[in-house]
Amino acid sequence: MAEITEAQKQQYNKYVKTVTPTHNFWMQLVRAFLVGGIICILGQFILNTLGNMGVEKQDAATWCSVILVFLSALLTGLGLYARLTKWGGAGALVPITGFANSVASCAIEFGVEGQVFGIGCKIFTIAGPVILYGVFATWLLGLGYWLMQIWG
Repeated sequence: MAEITEAQKQQYNKYVKTVTPTHNFWMQLVRAFLVGGIICILGQFILNTLGNMGVEKQDAATWCSVILVFLSALLTGLGLYARLTKWGGAGALVPITGFANSVASCAIEFGVEGQVFGIGCKIFTIAGPVILYGVFATWLLGLGYWLMQIWG
């Protein structure tokens, strides 16, 4: 087996430095803040608009979530959400819109495999673990709350 020489290691390290993208941390932070903030402003605008139309606060919150998820899935389908996340990073990936994007992306990516084995199975690639651990965490918290009620 051939040994790797020191010159080859240095050449490889030089190559890695040329192809590795560099990022400005502070600029990424500002972009994430802007994108996340704009999503939050949009959500607040939807809440206020529904509230001004006479919709109850709880119902307005539900409709706000539904509208944001719909817009995220729509932008994912149009190929625009990927651009937004590339530019805004975690600002676009963290809110509920990011979750909707990840679910819709799986459905779009595996749609060619058919309705059942493509979309039906792969859509839960992201949603499945979130639902599983969400239900499990809720169960644990409920159990803890119940025990605290019993023991005072």
